[in-house]
Amino acid sequence: MPRKIAAGNWKMNGLAASLAEVSQLPKGGDVTVLICPPATLLAPMAALGRDVAAGGQDCHVAASGAHTGDISAPMLADAGATYVIVGHSERRTDHGETSETVAQKAQSAYAAGLIAVICLGETLDQREAGETLAVIAEQLKASIPAEATAQNTVIAYEPVWAIGTGKVPTIEQIAEVHDALRAALPDTSLLYGGSVKASNAAEIFSVANVDGALVGGASLTAADFGPIITALSDS
Repeated sequence: MPRKIAAGNWKMNGLAASLAEVSQLPKGGDVTVLICPPATLLAPMAALGRDVAAGGQDCHVAASGAHTGDISAPMLADAGATYVIVGHSERRTDHGETSETVAQKAQSAYAAGLIAVICLGETLDQREAGETLAVIAEQLKASIPAEATAQNTVIAYEPVWAIGTGKVPTIEQIAEVHDALRAALPDTSLLYGGSVKASNAAEIFSVANVDGALVGGASLTAADFGPIITALSDS
């Protein structure tokens, strides 16, 4: 059975004092609670000793080399990470990452013993043109390596137009994409991401084939992220 995952992507937010928020999170029960902080906080977060998994927000394709400012999958694992996000829309858009690059990063994650959280999602223009399922299918095909399994891979559907905008797809739209993903990946955990918050989490988690969430801004504080974890645990 796919495992339930409440994942928080802190993006470029958080200082050492922010780690106090992690200690206030509720126990996840049957839910895996994952926080992906900035790289500066990864090792101290992993060392907290709480029942919270730590993950990286990205990794380089190479295991090492002359890549100033980048971080490799083995470095993330060495710092205590067990997961890494790859292919987030902000990486695809801001850094021009292709699905082929995302697949290579996932392979690097596997080689380092990390679970890859592979992100997929359509733009507003693609949604309005009725191309969502075709775009997702193409990203899925090109972004997931042949070595992917339900044990080493998590898929996060994040419509680009819903990330940080406050806009959320209808329940029917979320269900349509997650149903298509489940048909392709029967045993893989499927997360929804895009303006998830305490007020809409329970409704989103009621959708068939939604196994959790990849949460942005609402994961920065225990007051906001805690109710999302609880809603998933209760679903």
